[in-house]
Amino acid sequence: MIDIFVAFGAGLISFLSPCVLPLIPGYIAYISGSSLNELLEKQNVNLLPIVFFTLGFSIVFIIFGAAATFLGQLFLENSNHLRIVAGIIIIIFSLHIIGILKLNFLNFEKRIYSEKKQGLFSPILVGMAFAFGWTPCIGPILGSILALASTEESINKGILLLLFYSLGLAIPFILSGYLIQKFMIVSKNLKKNMNLITKIGGGLLLITGILVITNQLQVLGFYLLEYLPFLQKFG
Repeated sequence: MIDIFVAFGAGLISFLSPCVLPLIPGYIAYISGSSLNELLEKQNVNLLPIVFFTLGFSIVFIIFGAAATFLGQLFLENSNHLRIVAGIIIIIFSLHIIGILKLNFLNFEKRIYSEKKQGLFSPILVGMAFAFGWTPCIGPILGSILALASTEESINKGILLLLFYSLGLAIPFILSGYLIQKFMIVSKNLKKNMNLITKIGGGLLLITGILVITNQLQVLGFYLLEYLPFLQKFG
């Protein structure tokens, strides 16, 4: 079950990435159809469009997870080799996040712009579009979780993994909309430490990659279940 917590933590790290955190106020203003000044003056922000927006990008990421697990099952006979390859991919991405390895094709994002439309279905479509737009920027983190999903035994487990990744990204996103005034203050402090936070996240993914290669991730999960049996409810 340790992989679920790794996925959730990866979602949190994605939220703190340079292509997400600094632009949160703009995203929320765009989704809600208000200007930033209007949002700051409001006592209550309509969270429903924000929730539907997070549902949109969650759908895309979960589909990615199901596809990764499906492809992994095609190579089930070579599961040990697949696990090692997945671990190597996670390590490469983690080294990029830390800054040791430079993968220039991951240092950009696609900005998605569309006309504002009324209705709750529109934020879902916008969220799905933004998921593809974010993918190049959060690619090392998302790619690491997809590599982990490819080693899962069933598609349901792959879906669960990306569900928790999406929750790690969606929960702080929704809270930011609910507490937009306080978020503006907190985000300034987070921006100052963004480089450190990113490197810590990369370090955790590096450890995960090593555990995957050495097949110790499940062993760590068994230890956690032994001392924290309530975690069995997660999977």
